[in-house]
Amino acid sequence: MHRPQIPDAPGQQALFPELQSLERVRAAGSVKNFVLDTNVLLHDPHCLGRFENNHVHIPVEVLTELDNFKNEQNERGANARLAHRILSRLFGHDSRAVTGGAPTAGGGTVRILVGGGDPKGSSAAIKRFQRVFPDGSRADNRIIAAALALQEREDAPTFLVTKDLNMQLRALAIGLPCEDYLNDKVAAREVEEDELKSVAVEPHELQRFGSSGTIQLDPARTGPLDPNEYLLLKVSDTKFLPARHSANGVLQRLNIPAQLAIPRGIDLKPANPGQQCFLDALLDPAISLVTCYGQAGTGKTLLAVAAGLHLTGRNDFNGLTVSRPVVAMGDTLGFLPGTLNEKMHPWLQSIYDACEVLLPLQPPKRGAKGREADRKKDTLAGGIPSAPVVKPYEQLMERGLLEIEALCYIRGRSIPNRFFVLDEAQQLTPLEAKTVVTRMSRGSKLVMVGDPAQIDNPYVDSRSNGLVYTRNRLRQEVLTAHIRLSKGERSPLAEIGASRM
Repeated sequence: MHRPQIPDAPGQQALFPELQSLERVRAAGSVKNFVLDTNVLLHDPHCLGRFENNHVHIPVEVLTELDNFKNEQNERGANARLAHRILSRLFGHDSRAVTGGAPTAGGGTVRILVGGGDPKGSSAAIKRFQRVFPDGSRADNRIIAAALALQEREDAPTFLVTKDLNMQLRALAIGLPCEDYLNDKVAAREVEEDELKSVAVEPHELQRFGSSGTIQLDPARTGPLDPNEYLLLKVSDTKFLPARHSANGVLQRLNIPAQLAIPRGIDLKPANPGQQCFLDALLDPAISLVTCYGQAGTGKTLLAVAAGLHLTGRNDFNGLTVSRPVVAMGDTLGFLPGTLNEKMHPWLQSIYDACEVLLPLQPPKRGAKGREADRKKDTLAGGIPSAPVVKPYEQLMERGLLEIEALCYIRGRSIPNRFFVLDEAQQLTPLEAKTVVTRMSRGSKLVMVGDPAQIDNPYVDSRSNGLVYTRNRLRQEVLTAHIRLSKGERSPLAEIGASRM
């Protein structure tokens, strides 16, 4: 059970029976009061049941803000409506439960927090808050005031829970303990790790692994390993082999071709051990979900699209779908001119770039003179250019073998037998990531790639976005694999820029 990270009080872990009476809840001396900001409910409408045996307070200002969002036809609007439904089910038609508290399955209560106290009888802390933040028309200030008033009149510790960093600082400045909502956040070390795990082996062990394809090492040497976790068996900096953990300490050699053949395209070779591991996961039919972290220029999107084109060419899948979220996800694209494809082209340009690299009009094999001859040949007499040539990836799109589309239209779909590449997956919220994962039907493979350090979505950060959330929640499943790419291959300039800027 995850919860905001605060110091544990004695007996905090003791859970009460499900749906116990309010009297027994109030008798517990170890409970805490949590006041939730609007963004917590918008981020996770199910959060009300994740505070164990503590009291959860929803200020009336939060209900007003949820009401302002509920008509939006996007993920935020859907979450606001879901939060309203959950609160309605909790309170039912009992008016006393609304302010007195409705019991939760974890042994705590949920209630609506009304008012911030009587200004005439305000304490010194309330008066100081009113001097520091005199603008009472701001909802954030009223929420902080309500939490501060609750802290003044309750003996149990009171904490404001918000994902707004500025609001956290304001609350802390006036002496109100404040925390982020951490239920869906992963540990910082899981995001900051930037290289494959290395395991030291003897030369004869590496030789035996290279010839037989498998080796079993004691867990004391490898440490805990997830299913399909990749690592390097290393003798020295120049003698090593990548391996994949199958089960019970058994390591297997990667099963990848010398080069990836793309029909009507180029042949692609993995450029470093990280890309070799990534390609092994992409080509393995037993792995249904691949997540990949990597900074700019490490080849995440290019290798994922290349593998999809390769497997589609072999008829392993009915086609390749490449998508990415539009930040903010779900907003309409009407302000851009043209058809849907023309509206989406600026958002999906990086994917088109990858397709043009992998499926060029003419593979560059003949040199500059050959290309100059082609340019002259493509021009008719009188200087009139010939008809535009249909690019190879456009031909695949016409045949339905390649789809490049916006992610905001995926809700409600069922996607069978497709190789689905989700680029920039770090821009998703956890609930949006869940929506994508649950769209995959039998025979489909989902590849989620992104860089947790590059976040544009204001509602997530490097530890709470949909990419790291998916990896963290599904890491123990045998049909998932994860790879981190750390070496840039785009260009020397891009590599030093990503690492030093």
